[in-house]
Amino acid sequence: MDDRQDATDTPDGIKTRVNPKSPREALAPEQAPPLPRSRRARNPIVVVMNGLVTLLLLGVFAAGAVLYWGKSEFEKPGPLTEEKVVVIPADSGVVRVADILQTEGVIENPYDMLGHYIFVGGVRAYQQQGRLKAGEYAFPAGVSMRGVMNMLVSGKAIMHQITFPEGLTSQQIVERLKQSEFLTGAVPTVPAEGTLLPETYSFTRGASRGQILEQMKTAHAKTLDEIWAGRNRDLPFSNPMELVTLASIVEKETGKADERPHVASVFLNRLEHNMRLQSDPTIIYGLVGGAGTLGRSITRADIDKPTPYNTYHVNGLPPGPIANPGRAALEAVANPSNTKDLYFVADGTGGHIFAASLTEHNRNVVKWRKVERERAAAGKPDVDTKDPDAVDLPPDSDSDAPAAKADPNDLLDGETPRDPKLPVLPQPKPE
Repeated sequence: MDDRQDATDTPDGIKTRVNPKSPREALAPEQAPPLPRSRRARNPIVVVMNGLVTLLLLGVFAAGAVLYWGKSEFEKPGPLTEEKVVVIPADSGVVRVADILQTEGVIENPYDMLGHYIFVGGVRAYQQQGRLKAGEYAFPAGVSMRGVMNMLVSGKAIMHQITFPEGLTSQQIVERLKQSEFLTGAVPTVPAEGTLLPETYSFTRGASRGQILEQMKTAHAKTLDEIWAGRNRDLPFSNPMELVTLASIVEKETGKADERPHVASVFLNRLEHNMRLQSDPTIIYGLVGGAGTLGRSITRADIDKPTPYNTYHVNGLPPGPIANPGRAALEAVANPSNTKDLYFVADGTGGHIFAASLTEHNRNVVKWRKVERERAAAGKPDVDTKDPDAVDLPPDSDSDAPAAKADPNDLLDGETPRDPKLPVLPQPKPE
């Protein structure tokens, strides 16, 4: 057995003895010496960059977690337990909207102002901040912030309606607009008579009165264009406004829809025969204009007072409309009944009896006078003659007097125009 021991050189070249390995150590593989550490890895810039990358990754994960949580908060059911009506004013930015919704309890506020920030952030994340519409909204119970945003973007606000009865003057329409608490803004100028279409109009809270008037003007122009294009070509009108003028008279003379074409035919027949229209509503308009009503009965002095609108004194049509007629009256004048009637008189039921001859008309007048006397004797209020716009004529001395006194050109209808305070309401627009 070799008793020599392994030796290794020292840095000075002197041989030193190495302790012998145990059998196990001798059999074990030699360990590789460790690699020297890179000087680059020890560079402070590299260390800093590694730290920044680590922080960035942590930030991304944290931001993702926050976004996920915020999205779940934005879309989860809200705190409302029942429907809530909230008004969003015009020109409200997303921050102002969030303030209102939070104050009204529509959006949740779990941690101080967090609910406010979640709503603002969600709206901006969906890039809808410039599309939120003002109005009056009915938010349902449990609506989420996203649901609130969608409602405000779609503009599904509560719709209010305002109805303008047929036959109102433009001044009366403006007064009705002023009475609406849901509309805003002043009306500096009353629109021209006969340029508005009486109908039911829908709007949201905060809409301006001027917007409603513009809608009425647009609707009138469109309707008139359609009716004028389909009119009877034999009518004695040189322009559409003449049709509107006569339609306004027809509108004020009768509130019965089925009578309008017949009444229109009477006035057109009188124009053809160069007879004066002698319409009581024209007397009223000549005296009070857009106010629409005298507030008392018409007197003989009123009838005898000449005005540009008093068709007891002027020939043909008055200089312009005396009200704003509805579609039905415009259509009645554009396509009147085919009759030869020149006269009509009240029948006591709110309608009229028509006649082509003065003799027949006088008989109808006698019947009407009899109804008047019976009503007076019974002490019953007469809605036909006690109307604020009623004609106050002296009663006849006997039943045969009207035939002897009748003016062959006088309608002698014995009926009053419709009370503009209680006109027939037009049908609302279809939804």
